[in-house]
Amino acid sequence: MYTGTLKSKSSGLKIVYRNTSLKCSVVRRRGADGRIPVRTLDRGASSSAAAAEPTGYPGGPYDTSLLVKYEHHVARHIWFGEERGPKKELKVAGHGLKLNSRVPLALPPQMESWVSRSGLASLQRTSLNKIDTNLVSAFVERWHLETSSFHMPFGEMSITLDDVACLLHLPIRGIFWSPQDVTEELAVELAVDYLGVSQSQAQSHVRSCRGSYYKLEWLYDIFVHHRAASSWAYATRAYLLMLVGSTIFADKTFTLVEARYLLLFRDLDGCSGYSWGAAALVTLYRYLGDASMYSCKQLGGYPTLLQCWIHEYFPTVGKRGENWNPAGNCGLPRAMRWSYRQGVLKVDDLRPILDELTPTDVIWRPFEDHRAWRVFDEICLYRGCLKWDETVVPYLPDRCLRQFGYRQYVPSPPLDCMMATDIDVDWISYHQSVVDVIGSSSVATTPSEVVDGYLEWYYRVSHPRLVPPHRDAPREVPVPVYDAGPSDPDWARVSTLIRRYLRQVNAEEEDPQFSDLFEALHISRSH
Repeated sequence: MYTGTLKSKSSGLKIVYRNTSLKCSVVRRRGADGRIPVRTLDRGASSSAAAAEPTGYPGGPYDTSLLVKYEHHVARHIWFGEERGPKKELKVAGHGLKLNSRVPLALPPQMESWVSRSGLASLQRTSLNKIDTNLVSAFVERWHLETSSFHMPFGEMSITLDDVACLLHLPIRGIFWSPQDVTEELAVELAVDYLGVSQSQAQSHVRSCRGSYYKLEWLYDIFVHHRAASSWAYATRAYLLMLVGSTIFADKTFTLVEARYLLLFRDLDGCSGYSWGAAALVTLYRYLGDASMYSCKQLGGYPTLLQCWIHEYFPTVGKRGENWNPAGNCGLPRAMRWSYRQGVLKVDDLRPILDELTPTDVIWRPFEDHRAWRVFDEICLYRGCLKWDETVVPYLPDRCLRQFGYRQYVPSPPLDCMMATDIDVDWISYHQSVVDVIGSSSVATTPSEVVDGYLEWYYRVSHPRLVPPHRDAPREVPVPVYDAGPSDPDWARVSTLIRRYLRQVNAEEEDPQFSDLFEALHISRSH
């Protein structure tokens, strides 16, 4: 029997044949990015055969129609053991310590009135003193800007408008803001007119910032000066601009705030009309999208919002201090529940822990005991684009319905915000989009309920795990099967801790020395 081998240079295929009966074994060569390219079988091959050739990335996504920017995403590199740099975690802009030293115990009554009516007063006390950069970085690696969501092993989750309202007590209803361009010359004029500084002082300062910016420290000094001089309007504008520049509008310079934000506070009686909650979310979404790319090494936005969101939804992940129990809350923003505790786990320690999370590890609706102070607003189920400044992002609650108490279905393709033209109109007339979002679902019978086929779809279009089980593991990641798990958060935590230990020691249920622990695990899951 004659055996031969043919090899095609153009397709990368090796064909082993015997006599006239051909047996083909396909050797697919990956490109430098790890992706399997689409190639024709050989000259004269049919287009249908080429179309059937599998495409995608190791570990997913196999269908690349959703995560169209995955080629540049940090997760693609982590799968192959490639880090952003010597430091695996991001550099994160946290102003908590400085801000807490700059916020007085009490403002003068003339200023307090304006600050309270602005809708921003809660930001004076919500910042964590420090940020757990490893914890935050581990979640950023799962963010995808196409869907405005974190891609977890069991589906998508996101920071929603309701989360912002409960964590920060910022107003979510209101108008979006579209600013005018501010040149360095205009930044000088604004400082003179609305901060009460001299022309020469403003010119010197803006020049030192090398752009249309003000330094946060400079704004604090202006606030102190005008407060002492009883120049209340100037003092309030400097204070509010320093406040938002240290929190919801923090950027990656870590020391500056854009001068154009001063335009928000020209009319101190009118700045309460903005959707500050949407502003915080748009800014954070924007920086999360940037930081999810492999080439980025810094995170801007308000990291306290992200870290406190993690603490609320994932009680077994990371280390945190708890200032008070939710039952004892006196109407304070929920972010103030948490305090910084130094974590011992690095970002590469956290990756496999997040990979092994199940739906029972999540508190899906953490703010139900906070409704006395923040009633749920149906506008949080608006599906559309959010806009602030020059940034437009998709807001897609249909991708994280379990956080609203609904059964998760396969969501519609994400919105293309580049094509959106009537964002303000859509926002005002949000009701129809809410009907569309929840009309296709139903109230969940269990906290983590999904429709049949959801996980199969999700594992095809996403990259739900960051670390391959073994370096020689098969390219496809199997779709997990989850049991209902305990409904009580305390029992869920017990279940998670037992399961994590059993996994660490590679315990098997048939092993007699672990029989008691497996029995305890089954008991915890039944509650």
